[in-house]
Amino acid sequence: MNHPASADPNSILKEIASIQQMERGNISVTRQTPEGPLYNHQTWENGKNICRYVPRSQVPAVQEAIEGYQRFKQLTEAYARQIILKTREERAAGVKKTPRPKSSSPKTPKSSN
Repeated sequence: MNHPASADPNSILKEIASIQQMERGNISVTRQTPEGPLYNHQTWENGKNICRYVPRSQVPAVQEAIEGYQRFKQLTEAYARQIILKTREERAAGVKKTPRPKSSSPKTPKSSN
């Protein structure tokens, strides 16, 4: 579901929270055998390309988890856009969410002695 520019950030957060499985990377066929294709899951972890064998029976679940992560990234981008727009609107209206605390000690010029 794509969120319009006026989407409520809380609804985006609820949708993010509904994602129950995530996995980075992608599934690829490593080779064909008489019994069918063999699959690997490839992803980057700690700066390294990691490949893991995926049994045929688990390919749909891993693919669904990869799609969950892709959806997570889309939703977090949508959420960030909403918060950025809100921040800009507030700033343009002169509204400050958290005013800067004033220093309790007066500034004194440094002596040149």
